[in-house]
Amino acid sequence: MTPPTPPAADPARELTESFRLLAEQIARVIVGQNEVVEQLLMALFSRGHVLLVGVPGLAKTLLVSTVSKLLRLSFKRVQFTPDLMPADITGTDILQDDPETGRRRFVFLPGPVFAHMVLADEINRTPPKTQAALLEAMQEHHVTAGGSAYPLPEPFFVLATQNPIEQEGTYPLPEAQLDRFMFNVVVGYPNRDEEIEIMKRTTSSGRAELEPILDGERILRLQEVVRQVVVAEHVFSYAADLVRATRPREPAAPKFIPELVSWGAGPRACQYLILGGKARALLRGRLHVTTEDVRAVAAPVLRHRLVTTFHADAEGVTTDDIIAKLLQAVPLPQEEAAARVKWA
Repeated sequence: MTPPTPPAADPARELTESFRLLAEQIARVIVGQNEVVEQLLMALFSRGHVLLVGVPGLAKTLLVSTVSKLLRLSFKRVQFTPDLMPADITGTDILQDDPETGRRRFVFLPGPVFAHMVLADEINRTPPKTQAALLEAMQEHHVTAGGSAYPLPEPFFVLATQNPIEQEGTYPLPEAQLDRFMFNVVVGYPNRDEEIEIMKRTTSSGRAELEPILDGERILRLQEVVRQVVVAEHVFSYAADLVRATRPREPAAPKFIPELVSWGAGPRACQYLILGGKARALLRGRLHVTTEDVRAVAAPVLRHRLVTTFHADAEGVTTDDIIAKLLQAVPLPQEEAAARVKWA
């Protein structure tokens, strides 16, 4: 069967249609998790990496492998363990005989990071040195070995998973390394109807057949389209105000922030709020970003960039709780507030 091909005349419409087709195909394998799927695809089209946090058995790995099949991209899965070394991920130089000269020479053997999509399963189960090797590749899009730099394939997309409840024998990612991820996506439990549907699908002999939709070249083109979406000045201002409000020493920060947050988000949060807002706007068929787009991506962008205080931890206040309070406390720009009043 010929795979569905979105119309190419209008790049913005092509991205919107591609998202619809991808969501339809993913739904043939993954039951529910619509918000998780949307955030994952938004990060993909924004050139961002994603950290998926959820208990075992919620189809995190299945979701990633399903997306890779739909995108005609090379895919590698790395199961992170305490004995994993950096060279096991990035690759290493090996000594080989040169048949032409008869001499021995070092040849670089690429590791699993040399793929378009890399699934880092349980990234917090490997030591910091190995985590840093992957995270350096995420940032620089190349690997250095033996004094030479080897570029990674484009597009390059890392999805890492973490189990939030089992922390014994793990190596939590430092805040500086968490900051490399565009989104921290929480994968929750399915509802009752979804759980029944999961049982029906996984205990029968039928299997969904997936049809590839996009290739690497078209993804790169659509990633450029996302960056061309128009952002008004007041939306930039709102994103900056939201991020700056997370910093305890900022004069304009709400009163509850110094009590609950020890360190706030950095400038990279501003960048990802805007990029996520651009992707969300296009997925909804719009060519401009609104403050509602920024607010919609605030939780996945900010939840791993806030360091809570001892008081917040003792009271059971999570970063999601703080973000919800922030969205209520930070006022909308005058332009947006006036428009809402007008159309109310």
